[in-house]
Formats: sequence, structure tokens, C-alpha cells
Amino acid sequence: MEINPESLQWRESYKLLVGSILPRPIAFVSSRDEDGNDNLAPFSFFTAICADPMMVCFSPMRRGTDGGKKDTLKNIEATKQFVINIVGEEIVQQMNDCASEFPADIDEFEASGLTKEKSVLVKPARVKESHVHLECKLEQVLHFGEKTGGGSLVIGKVLHVHVSDELYENGRINSEKLKPVGRLAGATYTLPMAKTFELQRK
Repeated sequence: MEINPESLQWRESYKLLVGSILPRPIAFVSSRDEDGNDNLAPFSFFTAICADPMMVCFSPMRRGTDGGKKDTLKNIEATKQFVINIVGEEIVQQMNDCASEFPADIDEFEASGLTKEKSVLVKPARVKESHVHLECKLEQVLHFGEKTGGGSLVIGKVLHVHVSDELYENGRINSEKLKPVGRLAGATYTLPMAKTFELQRK
């Protein structure tokens, strides 16, 4: 099968991407607007960039309903701050609850039953039930497309890291205790630690 992306509708292109690039880690992003309203939403287009400086990125797509920017992106552009909360198995249902398109004045922390915890260096709250938090300041945003199917690349510099004490061992995070959740296609998720193996580099 040979496919020219330009011949596809955006939903078809999306299905090709999410069915090929997997499993994907989930950035559970908390942000706050200029009026102090909190927002919490998951994004599975997410990865690290580099270690020094510590940089991460995630990509919020345009809303599927009207092509507008999502509240998370609006908040980050306005305040230049956000927190990435890593999703473990314990909060996967609440994360999924926050994936719905809530009105901007609805607090997803309250809607999902998750607990706000004060951050150290940024204003957005972090998710207490998450075991790893990355407090970030906005470094740069790149926009690609201005209609449904388009998206943005949000690049953040990590200012502060929180790791639950029981997970941090000899300078490393114990992945088995973290129980990270990965996104597959559609409504399917995975626990990457269910089956692991090692390959040593020569």
C-alpha cells in the first residue's frame, strides 16, 4: 500500500499516525489562564528533546469541532507556564475523563476528582496523584496549519522536577513502580511494563 498524505482527509492522516507511532507516552498537562482558572488535559504527541538544558515538547492539535486552539494552548501562550504530570495506571480513568472538550470555565481537576498540589516555580497546579511532575516555562511555540487537523509544537524548559520518594532509587526512576500508561490507537491504552526486555549496546 502506497499512500500520498496530501490525498487524505485529516482524520485519515490522523489514524495513520496514531496507528503507526505507538505506544505513545501521555503528557497530562496542567495550565492556568490569566484569570486563575485551572485546566487539565492529556496529549499523546509528547516526548523529551534534550537533557542539558532539560527540554520537553508536546503537540496539541486543533479542536476537531471547529479548528480552534485548545484551552491548554491558549493558556500557555498567555502565561508561559505549564506542568506535565506523568500518567500512571492509578489515574488513567481520570486522565481519560479530562480528554473531553470542557468549556474554558470548567475546572478539570474538580470534574475528574483529582487533587491540586501547589507547584514550586510555576503558577499552574500539579496533579497530586501523579508520581512525576515537570514544571515548565514556555520556550517556543511553532504552529502548523490554522484549521481542523493542524496543530502546534509546544517546547518547554523544565524548571523543576518532582518524583515520589518511593520511585526514586540511586538517581533513577523505578519504571515498574511508576506503572506508566501508553496510548495506542483509538480508545486503546497499554502498560509498557507488562513485558520488557533488555538489549545491551556494544
